[in-house]
Amino acid sequence: METLQVARADGIVTITLDRPAKKNAMNEVMWNELIATFREIAGSADDRVVVITGAAGEFCSGADLTGGGASRHQLAAMRHVGDVALALHRLPQPTIAKVRGVAVGAGCNLALGCDLVVAGDTARFSEIFAKRGLSVDFGGSWLLPRRVGLHRAKELAFFADIIDATEAERIGLVNRVVPDAALDGFVADWATRLAAGPPIAVAMTKRLLDNAMNVTLEEALDDEGMAQTVNFGTNDTPEAILAFVEKRQPRFRGR
Repeated sequence: METLQVARADGIVTITLDRPAKKNAMNEVMWNELIATFREIAGSADDRVVVITGAAGEFCSGADLTGGGASRHQLAAMRHVGDVALALHRLPQPTIAKVRGVAVGAGCNLALGCDLVVAGDTARFSEIFAKRGLSVDFGGSWLLPRRVGLHRAKELAFFADIIDATEAERIGLVNRVVPDAALDGFVADWATRLAAGPPIAVAMTKRLLDNAMNVTLEEALDDEGMAQTVNFGTNDTPEAILAFVEKRQPRFRGR
């Protein structure tokens, strides 16, 4: 690929944004490569977890506004950007953003669109859009209130300030902050644990939680009941019970 590195090992897919000269800003080629990669992963039973990161010590500086513009109508271009965000959101596999350096604009929302966000202690975040004369995009209007609450989301979006990793953790924008030197090992440990988990059960738990703010308690309970019915019809649940009895780690197959 021209703008991404995609590596696979032991069920873990690592996607590295790779435009270091632009701090991994996303251009039209990267949008296309991201959506193709997300859709490929979504259909793969071998891919258990996805890690998204950036090359050369930076996560992503947002959309590349200096690249000559998209080769399509602006509204069509933005709908394509929205399709990329949806493809990330629809991944059944758990996703982890591993953030070093800047994560601003669409790059910030790419990180927030992941299920888990782990930041190095020098990471910096910003909903930079207002300083560029723009409104939030790449799902930021939906993601931010769910991460930090409505009023805090408005503060981040209106003022477009850059916040450090410590502040991001304090307000709930990220799950964990670790020293930069420990970031790779920490994320590798989380990814390995997730890859060893029951894929079907985890995928359904992810969907239940993502839908939590859109359904009533009664609907949530019905959805949970259907999910558990599916789980009991797989080989993974009996394997987990047998592994517990035999005092060993379960071997989940995802079927």
